[in-house]
Order: sequence, then structure tokens, then C-alpha cells
Amino acid sequence: MAQSFVEPDKTPLALLLLGQDADPDSERGVECPGDLPPASDPDLVARAAAAKAALGDRVFILGHHYQRDEVIQFADVTGDSFKLSQQAAARPEAEFVVFAGVHFMAESADILTADHQQVILPDLAAGCSMADMAAMHQVDEAWQTLTRWDLADSTIPITYMNSSADIKAFTGRNGGSICTSSNARRSLEWAFERGERVLFLPDQHLGRNTAVRDLGMSLEDCVVWDPHKPDGGLTIEQARSARMLLWKGHCSVHGRFTAESVDDVRDRMPGITVLVHPECRHEVINKADLVGSTEFIIATIDAAPAGSAFAVGTELNLVRRLALRHPDKTVVFLDKAVCFCSTMNRIDLPHLVWSLENLVEGRVVNQITVDPDTAHWARVALDRMLALPGVATSTAPVD
Repeated sequence: MAQSFVEPDKTPLALLLLGQDADPDSERGVECPGDLPPASDPDLVARAAAAKAALGDRVFILGHHYQRDEVIQFADVTGDSFKLSQQAAARPEAEFVVFAGVHFMAESADILTADHQQVILPDLAAGCSMADMAAMHQVDEAWQTLTRWDLADSTIPITYMNSSADIKAFTGRNGGSICTSSNARRSLEWAFERGERVLFLPDQHLGRNTAVRDLGMSLEDCVVWDPHKPDGGLTIEQARSARMLLWKGHCSVHGRFTAESVDDVRDRMPGITVLVHPECRHEVINKADLVGSTEFIIATIDAAPAGSAFAVGTELNLVRRLALRHPDKTVVFLDKAVCFCSTMNRIDLPHLVWSLENLVEGRVVNQITVDPDTAHWARVALDRMLALPGVATSTAPVD
């Protein structure tokens, strides 16, 4: 039987898991010191089950794929952010929607669900570093610069789902659309039917990979807009000649994988299939065998025959879950030093229990609300995405 999950020092691909060794290239702010956290108090498991049972159909728990297993076990559905929000909207009898995810996901759920439904984020500190890389004042300044350069009218904003409600609303107000990692190509094709260039927010890697890999553009067609530099660090000539203005943002998890990671795993495990998310760097995408959304990664491994071997470039919780689900296949991390999504993991069992027990006692805690104007324009941008051919009716994964 093939080995299913990589343990440090026991396979050709030993891991540097949470402080077991040092990673000098680790991005500041996402280091993983210390050991793996111990299993939760069994009493918390019993309390979570009791609270959920007491609430019954009044509560609907959404569990993102990157969430830890001890929380996922209580989720009514699992999936990616937009898919989960859609499922919550399809359950109007659920008075409370508890989102085991991060802040921008809970915002999307509030935008899509009915007014009587209340969305709860068990820990308000569960944010997203990528979403936070595009602050509203920065995007406003960028758009003002493009307006001053007489380029705004010919530029269409396309915003990745992994963004704040404010940025989604900006996109709606300015004639743009939202995209997911699955429909980014269709969204860009739609945009180029309407403008000369795209301002792609907030993940530069997804924008670049889609433009070059899927639409056949060159890397020279893509320039990076750095919000920390005057005029994005660009000249008017550079902005005018570009087809893709890529916001300087990235996922702190997927951005860690390198081309060397791919070379290393191929050396250690000849014949392995490298499967990565399109939020990875362009050089990683170029070396991978398969590229796709989180749902694509799951479906690919689920459908693979016994004995298949994959090195997966995505978040640690999901890769571990897939490995344990498929003991007849080899599923390893693409890199030797990958940590959990630190903000996603703030939604732990103690926070889930606290939020559920408060609901049982009649107290709504950590409710996420989006103001009506922001929600309206964000919904306009989301509706433009859903109107793309095949998106609204497709049964394919959307994130």
C-alpha cells in the first residue's frame, strides 16, 4: 500500500512542521513557532455537539476546506468561500449562519443571505492577509491616479473573491466583476471585451497566471501596481501599455511555494504528480503538472486510481485531510516547510463552542454585517460574475 501522509524524517520528503526546524525564507508574520497544538479537551467536543443539537435547524455551520478537523466535524457543509455563502443563502430557515472561515468569507455570506439571517464569525481576528493587502484607501488612490492619467475609463477592475466587501463594492461601482480561481479566465475575457486593460485585485499571482497561462499573454503584458509606492511604482507609459495591472498582493500560504520546491520533490519522489493552486507563483505554475482550484485539487485526488502519488501545493489542513482520506494513495506537501493558514486556524473549537453556547442562551456574538450601500455594489459585482456564460448554472466548483 502506498504511503499516504508524510511524517517528518520518515519519508523522502521530511517536513519542517511548526518549529521542528528553521525556515530562513519564511515570510515575516506567518512563522510557525512551537509544536503542533494538542487535541482539544474532549469536553469541548461534547459541548459543541450539545449546543448544535439544541439549536437544531436554527443554525447552519459552514466549514472552509482549510479549517482544522476538530471544527470541520461540526460543519453542515464544507467547501470554498463563495460556494459556502451560496449554500447558506439556500437555507433561509437557518436563523444563524456560523462561518468557520475568515472575515471576507463571512462578509460574502452576509451579502448573499436574507436579512433575517445573522452571520457569525467565531473569532473576529480571523482575517486574510491577502485581502488585507488591498485596503480601500489604497485602491481609491490607485483609481484616482488612473483617472488623472485618463486611463480609468479604459480599465476594468476584476476582483478575486478573496477580498473585502469594500473592494468588491468598488469593483461594482466601477463596472467590474468578481472572479473565482475557477472562472478567472472567463472574467478576464469578459473584461477585455469592455476595456483595454484590467486592474486585477488583490492577488497578483492568480491574475498573472490566468493572463499568461490561459489567455496567452506575455509577462511583459503584466505590470505590478505597488500601493506602497507613488503612482503604484509605475510611469503613465508603463500603465498605458500594460494589459494587466496586477495589485501587489498574494496569499501567504500559496506564495511560499517555489520552483525549487517542485524540483526538490521530483528529485526525491520520481514520477510524482505536482498539483498546485493558481495562487502559487508563476514559476511554480510553469513547473507543475496540474493547476486548479481547491475543489479541483480535491476532485483530482478523489478520482485518481490507487497507487497514485501527488505533491500538493495548497494549505496544510486540506492536504492532511486528503492524505488521511486516501490511504491507498501518496499525498505529500509540495514544500518541506509549510505551515497552516494562521488566520484560518484562529477558528478553533473553543471559539466555536463559545459562539454556539451564546446562541443557545439567546446572545448573538461576533455578528458580521455589511452596510447596505456596500452590500448593494458588492452584489452588483457578484451578479456580473454570475451572469457570465455557464457560471450561474454550472455545477462545477467555483473557488
